[in-house]
Amino acid sequence: FQLLVEVAWPLFIFFILISVRLSYPPYEQHECHFPNKAMPSAGTLPWIQGIICNANNPCFRYPTPGESPGVVGNFNASIVSRLFSDAKRLLLYSQQDTTIKDVQKVLGKLRKLGNSSGLDLKLRDFLADNETFSDFLRHNVSMPSSAVEEILNAGVNLQQV
Repeated sequence: FQLLVEVAWPLFIFFILISVRLSYPPYEQHECHFPNKAMPSAGTLPWIQGIICNANNPCFRYPTPGESPGVVGNFNASIVSRLFSDAKRLLLYSQQDTTIKDVQKVLGKLRKLGNSSGLDLKLRDFLADNETFSDFLRHNVSMPSSAVEEILNAGVNLQQV
C-alpha cells in the first residue's frame, strides 16, 4: 500500500500540472531590452541620472543604444555633466590664486540660473546633439522626426525640476 501511495502521489501532482498547462497555454512575449543604467562604480552623476531618467523601466522589442559595452549614458555632454566637470577641473586642477574668484563666479551663475524662469531653456540644451536619446526616440520608439524635434525643443522650467 505504501509503495502505491509513493508512486501515485507524484503522478497525481504531475497530472494536476498537465491539466493546468493545458487549461492556460503559455503567453508569447517578445524579448525585452531595457534602457541602460549606470552602476555606482561609473560615478555618482551617471548613476543618479540613470536612475532618474529610467525610473519607469520600459521594455523595448529591439536592442537599445546603451547595450553596447562601455556606454554609460547619453549624459556626457549635458549641462549638469559639464557643470560638474568644470567645477571639478576648477577645484582640483587650478594652480592659480584665482580659484576663490572662479568659485564665486560659478556660484553667482548658478544663483542666476536658479532665479531665472527657465523658459528660455530647452530639453535640447541638457543633452548632447545626435546622441543616444534622440536616436532612441527615432529608432526604438519609432517616433516621427517632427515629434522628436518637438520633444527636444520643449521648454524646461528649472524651478519645477
